[in-house]
Amino acid sequence: MKFGGTSVATGKNIRQVAKLIADNMSEDCAVVAVVSALEGVTDQLIQASEEAKKGNREYIRKFKQEILERHLTTARKTLKNGQIREEAEQTLKARIDELEQVLTGIVYVGELTPKSRDTVISYGEKLSAPIVSGALKDLGLKSEHLTGGEAGIVTDSNFGEAGLLMNVTKYQVKNNLEPLLKKGAVPVLTGFIAATQNGETTTLGRGGSDYTATIIGAALEADEVWIWTDVDGLMTSDPKIVSSAKTINELSFQEATELTIFGAKAMHPRALEPARKEGIPVRIRNVFSPENPGTLIRKEQKIRTKDGVKAVTLVRNVAVITVSGAGMVGAPGTAAKVFEVLGKENINILMISQSVSESNISLVIQRNVLERAVNTLEIALLGRDFIREIMSEEDVCVVAVLGAGMKGMPGVASRIFSAVAREGINVRMIAQGSSEINISFVIKEKDGDETVRAIHKEFKLSTK
Repeated sequence: MKFGGTSVATGKNIRQVAKLIADNMSEDCAVVAVVSALEGVTDQLIQASEEAKKGNREYIRKFKQEILERHLTTARKTLKNGQIREEAEQTLKARIDELEQVLTGIVYVGELTPKSRDTVISYGEKLSAPIVSGALKDLGLKSEHLTGGEAGIVTDSNFGEAGLLMNVTKYQVKNNLEPLLKKGAVPVLTGFIAATQNGETTTLGRGGSDYTATIIGAALEADEVWIWTDVDGLMTSDPKIVSSAKTINELSFQEATELTIFGAKAMHPRALEPARKEGIPVRIRNVFSPENPGTLIRKEQKIRTKDGVKAVTLVRNVAVITVSGAGMVGAPGTAAKVFEVLGKENINILMISQSVSESNISLVIQRNVLERAVNTLEIALLGRDFIREIMSEEDVCVVAVLGAGMKGMPGVASRIFSAVAREGINVRMIAQGSSEINISFVIKEKDGDETVRAIHKEFKLSTK
């Protein structure tokens, strides 16, 4: 079970988390808990690391007091047993002293490396785990708190977004956690954190706590991985856009990956990979509505032909670049050159479309890197014999229509674009892979919400 920042934001929430764990334990069922930092703490740690780099000692002094007080207050509101509370408080004070030493070191050297940044932001989870573990002990359960590295998660040294070394991780996680589970204890692990083979602290990047949960689930061959969050599961659309959007009961890993890539905030797509490889179901549930079964993600694709489309999502903050020129026609390597230029600048391409005439290529990228991308392409390519023009649009968004049932079903694309046309909305770019599980297209940003609602209504997603 993984619990996010909102799940452990307050003492009351942490007690609820402990009760959820206790209610799901039995002689036949052991639980491993993975916890995020308290809500907002990771952002505060990132800010503190930046202030330390600037040499702002006064900020560090105030920050230490604020973060210490918040965690001590949370522990006192969570833990009723005096001895358990005292143990937790001692751990918290020791770890915050360590954090202060790390930040002071950054102040002295005036440099914030990816390695030292990982060390700083790892303290969010290192401070929440002892409180959650204490809450379980308060209920009379056995529990131990461990960092991801202590549990046995091993990565390379790509600080900031470390790569998993799964074979050694599987071996170490089994060795470290199975004895605890056999004793009836609940291991409480820090999400997001791992370690290199030399014991250096690393982080797993965005969505790292979900990733920790599926890594542990895969290593221990768990029956299921439950991601407890503050929503009922993955939905047919963003309820802020479509008020009648519904929770999707079941998805395949492939569908869920597409949905999480295209804007669903409940989970990061990389987090699904360990569970997918081992065929372990993942369930997304609402910690504030535990009676709701949530969304089940499993290996098998549950396809009803009549369903076709399962969800429609909107991706904002994107831009389109179109590279064109008659000289591109029949010239091998043109696309490769465009991708190479952007790749060297670490600019990720979200979507690609090329006409069969080969006279232009359109790319979708994040809007915040548009200026850099255009400048780089102009310097590298403009004026060459084959490139005549590089154009860009930033007042656009991407609509993605998803569902395994779309595969091989005639007329789905026709219904999508007819629904869009009835609203008088112009489509500027289209992309669909051969898997047929996703049709994505670009429209003007002002038309985004209306387009999503039109497609949601066309496929009656609110009634399924």
